[in-house]
Amino acid sequence: MPLEIVRNDITKMRVDAIVNAANSRLQQGGGVCGAIFAVAGADKLQTECNRIGHCPVGSAVITYGYALPAKRIIHAAGPVWQGGAHNEEALLSSCYTNSLNLALEHELNSIAFPLISSGIFGYPKDEALRVAITAIGSFLLKHEMMVYLVVFDKAAYTLSDKLFKSIVAYIDDNYVEKCTARRRQSDDEILHQIREMKSSDTNGYFSEPIMASSSAPRNLDDVVNHISESFTEMLLRLIDESGKTDPEVYKCANLDRKLFSKIRSNLKYKPSKNTALALAVALELNIDQTADLLRCAGYALSPSSRFDLIVKYFIGKGKYNIFEINEALFAFDESLLGA
Repeated sequence: MPLEIVRNDITKMRVDAIVNAANSRLQQGGGVCGAIFAVAGADKLQTECNRIGHCPVGSAVITYGYALPAKRIIHAAGPVWQGGAHNEEALLSSCYTNSLNLALEHELNSIAFPLISSGIFGYPKDEALRVAITAIGSFLLKHEMMVYLVVFDKAAYTLSDKLFKSIVAYIDDNYVEKCTARRRQSDDEILHQIREMKSSDTNGYFSEPIMASSSAPRNLDDVVNHISESFTEMLLRLIDESGKTDPEVYKCANLDRKLFSKIRSNLKYKPSKNTALALAVALELNIDQTADLLRCAGYALSPSSRFDLIVKYFIGKGKYNIFEINEALFAFDESLLGA
């Protein structure tokens, strides 16, 4: 997927470039910065940084990776937190944007970021995370690149307290640990009944498809008329009805272009549940329509799945930024939406 949040040591990432959260003088420091210099080869790297000289806050420069698995190191000069009233957010956002543009300029295909300025520079972790997700997400809606946001451990990653509590409350209110004895008919039984209705239809009631708009709940005609659609057929129809272009859809779904092309070219393609949900989010489907799209792929939303409930929380709120959804999923140790 174009943006993936991972727990790892950034010096071990096998990517085209890793980002070093540096100060404006590009000097070897402690923490992640010190580890990068140590692994890459401190003498050679410091010599190259000295040759580059001063790096204004918010800007980025590129050097060789030396002994690192990464080919290059991009040094981004992050701002020091001074309370938030000294243009810190814009400067931090520029660190990500300038680093990404530098990688693009050097024709790099993959890049790994730490959470810039969230260490000794004192930037609040939840705010630093929000800025990172926003800046990277905006870039990926326009360009193709594999981006990793690397956090070393759970303590380095903090979701905003308000959002975290809101999601926890939603899960507590909607989580079902065990199914009750009374259960609705299975999807297979319903599908069988509808197929029988269609086969015995002599008046042509089911001949013309009537599809609800992307913003309205599905109705009985919607379900009946498209009951035999494959996942890909339904997806392509929904894309046409949404007015979105293919790139808009796969980028908003956090999907790789090659995977999307594979789905589009195969009418019998069976995606993973995460991919199907990502496409529902990209198309801004409501809960009913999301359930319909999932059903075409053989899945369902479950009240006993915390992953499903978190995604439903965002859809129910009308929040379709997939990078923000993945931010929350990662915080709850759930898999991410996308490929």
